[in-house]
Amino acid sequence: MRDIKNGKTKRVLVAMSGGVDSSVAAALLKKQGYFVIGIFMKFWVPAGGTQNNTEKDAKQHKIENRCCSTESEKMARLVAKKIGIPFYALNAEREFKKKVVDYFLLEYKKGNTPNPCVVCNKEIKFGFLIKKALSLGADYVATGHYVAVKNGKLFKAADKNKDQSYFLWQLNQKQLEKVLFPLADYTKPEVRKLAKKFKLPTAQTPESQEICFVQNTTNEFLKKYLKINPGNIVGKNGKLLGKHQGLWFYTIGQRRGLEIPQGPYYAVAKDTKKNILIVSKNKKDLLQKELIAKNVNWTSPQKLPLNCEVKIRYKSNSATAKIYKLGAKKIKVIFEKPQAAVTPGQSAVFYAGRELLGGGIIE
Repeated sequence: MRDIKNGKTKRVLVAMSGGVDSSVAAALLKKQGYFVIGIFMKFWVPAGGTQNNTEKDAKQHKIENRCCSTESEKMARLVAKKIGIPFYALNAEREFKKKVVDYFLLEYKKGNTPNPCVVCNKEIKFGFLIKKALSLGADYVATGHYVAVKNGKLFKAADKNKDQSYFLWQLNQKQLEKVLFPLADYTKPEVRKLAKKFKLPTAQTPESQEICFVQNTTNEFLKKYLKINPGNIVGKNGKLLGKHQGLWFYTIGQRRGLEIPQGPYYAVAKDTKKNILIVSKNKKDLLQKELIAKNVNWTSPQKLPLNCEVKIRYKSNSATAKIYKLGAKKIKVIFEKPQAAVTPGQSAVFYAGRELLGGGIIE
């Protein structure tokens, strides 16, 4: 694509992960006339084995981050070669560890259940990478996210099943001016067909939805980096029912893994001061009519109070609610109908139809 004013071809850095989505995004932009540069970001690698092992140990044992494994880099390079674009690997290990992994561990230590993908998008994919792109003279950064940006506003993608707008509520106007989402109007099956049409080696690459730096389960990862801190599991009446190994191993609404006889029980609350996990057999005890969210970001200016739709987790349905201002970056959400398993640390994301208005961290 050429700039009408100065006749120069627009340059765009495409974050390529070695998956089908980012591969097709790069191919589409090349076809549209942009000067495309493929960028593969290398993220932090978890330590192998015990808590005391180093990142050097991890590499010697061939432990890899799913997003930037050796195989992923190889596939991304093959795609770049196939579509005829320059390709570079960018080391973002230090930034990723500091901004994403350390945040992830700190939130769990507080008893919350964080969403690292939200932070990664803000700080790494659309923070660190945009700064790097501008320093290299690029005009835009592009990814294979299923989301749309129009006139400085974010919208849900055409594919309802793949829409990833939920993870992008922390982006600001300056970032939105510099991003392109080539897959906004495509469904996943259509993207697969395009990959075959372009003869890309990633056409059949399987989906990857786990946390990229967690090798097995989240609990196993936490055991490596957080100390065991046993405490009591009690019912809502205060009756002792069992023992837990640390509040960070449980999330609100969890049923499996509680290991309490005569269940099933559900984790309904955490008392971090007393190190107590509160459970109940009654699913109704998971319901909440309202929540408070902090660190609120509006992707476009909004006036409060505000009627909108709210999602309290990625896979949940939107719920009708009204939002009231509590402070500069704090709000209260009152739902029309009570919602189950409102979880501190997760994102509450606000919509008006397909438009993403903003979001906050559930407190």
